[in-house]
Amino acid sequence: MNEAVRSEAGSRPDDRDGSGGDAPGTDATSTGTDGDGYTFDDVSVVMGTYDEEAAVGAVLDDVDRVTDGRAEVVCVDGSSDRTPEIARERGARVVEQEPRGYGVAVRAALRAADRPIVVTTDCDDTYPMEKLPDFLAAVNDGADVVSGDRLYHGAGAMPAFNRAGNRAFALLASALTGGRVHDTTTGMRAYRREVVESIEWTENTGLSAELLIRPLMRGYAVREEPIPYRERAGETKLDPLSGGAAIAKSIVKVGLEERLR
Repeated sequence: MNEAVRSEAGSRPDDRDGSGGDAPGTDATSTGTDGDGYTFDDVSVVMGTYDEEAAVGAVLDDVDRVTDGRAEVVCVDGSSDRTPEIARERGARVVEQEPRGYGVAVRAALRAADRPIVVTTDCDDTYPMEKLPDFLAAVNDGADVVSGDRLYHGAGAMPAFNRAGNRAFALLASALTGGRVHDTTTGMRAYRREVVESIEWTENTGLSAELLIRPLMRGYAVREEPIPYRERAGETKLDPLSGGAAIAKSIVKVGLEERLR
């Protein structure tokens, strides 16, 4: 596990004790059989969905397989294709809303989740659901936020322009936070519910960066977990130039706001 982005032990707000589980990678935590720690019965997997009928079924099948059908799945959907029907067929709870951007959908999904551990992911089949046990184990080991680091293994499936942009975002976030951030805009993270509920989330296109920067700068225990990254199924909805500019603006705005709190 990449420990470079992690608050010092004991520095979390209110000095909460968030351990209470086995060390990362142990069978008990990964299979959800240890009564002392969180299991997949305590996990909500949430995502915003927008015209992802080519991929959403595979993502939900992976979640079901990895968690033995025990995790809650919430999709906040603004699709005009069969995405919501496919999600419902696989047992997901679908919350319909008008398309208003990435951050609006993910923020609504976070709020709709019912369980103490909330995992965000994208619905384009780029993220490895088989890493969910590792994320849960890291939470049981004391992390408040576990953030998937796509760039650790090179992210060869990511377009070169996007890869360069994500490395630049990480350098910008590192300068603002005073710590080494490796992947600012990953869509796969796990959060303790109190983190989600204690912070007012303001960004739209830049929400993925905000979801990392604010907890990190408020002293929550944040860890980055290296993950593989696959080529997306379906077409991207984000323009790399205008979207990249919006993300960079969000990183600066959020970082300065947190410094001035």
